[in-house]
Amino acid sequence: MYEDVYLLPWLLKERKSGDIRPRKLPFIVGTLRSAAVAATVPTTTPTLHHTPEHAHNRRALLNRTGLIAYKRGMITYFDSATGNRHAATILDVDRCQVTHTKTRETDQYFAVQLGLGAVARPDKNVTRQMLGHFARAQVAPKPEVAEFHVANADGLLPIGTLLPPSYFEVGKYVDVRAHSKGKGFQGVMKRWGFKGLRASHGTSVSHRHGGSYGMNQTPGRVLPGKKMPGHMGNVQCTVRNLKVLDIDDSRGTIIICGAVPGPNGAVVKIEDALKHRYNKN
Repeated sequence: MYEDVYLLPWLLKERKSGDIRPRKLPFIVGTLRSAAVAATVPTTTPTLHHTPEHAHNRRALLNRTGLIAYKRGMITYFDSATGNRHAATILDVDRCQVTHTKTRETDQYFAVQLGLGAVARPDKNVTRQMLGHFARAQVAPKPEVAEFHVANADGLLPIGTLLPPSYFEVGKYVDVRAHSKGKGFQGVMKRWGFKGLRASHGTSVSHRHGGSYGMNQTPGRVLPGKKMPGHMGNVQCTVRNLKVLDIDDSRGTIIICGAVPGPNGAVVKIEDALKHRYNKN
């Protein structure tokens, strides 16, 4: 009765007698005469969108590049208009220049490469490959180089362009990206904020332990992603929607409200806030 009906494999039920019958008739896919006919049914070829160009278009990118700066430390900043006190971070934009640009024709995406600072002894502290790279751009060798992806060719800047702190505006919001402070190998209480075990009442040598890591017989293993002791810090972090409090082109500094990842002297990438509503036109 069901020999001419095409069914999904998991809807068939094999009995001891060898008779194969469907479990539920409403789940019948179609009334094809043979399963081999399904391979001859014409179908459209799916459109593939995994090219570098499509991958670039899917990303949420800004229309202009950002800046790179050195973190100099934190201060207490008083707002002259309201008198409010803010914890702020000073960022030093030291001779930030455009050293290279990338286009879709040559690199499959649009990007601006920036250099920060200056090298005291380029012949000793810079490789020959990088010396040639900076010489081609006709800029002084830079100790720090970073790249910013932009949405289209309108965000590309001429090579050698010097970007001052006034590239950003006071009152605007920015996203800051840097590597956090490395804290070495830490336990679960410091790394993940675990409560720990009791301090007394029989607890011995396990006061800062994470408890039981194992499972029952099923699954009988520690699942991946379990919070355990390990290396903490020294990872790239992004802090979003920090307000620009002050800009000084003569000193090359930007004062940003709030804390910035990394120790003093860390290299920080600054760009327009991607998700803040007040930055959208």
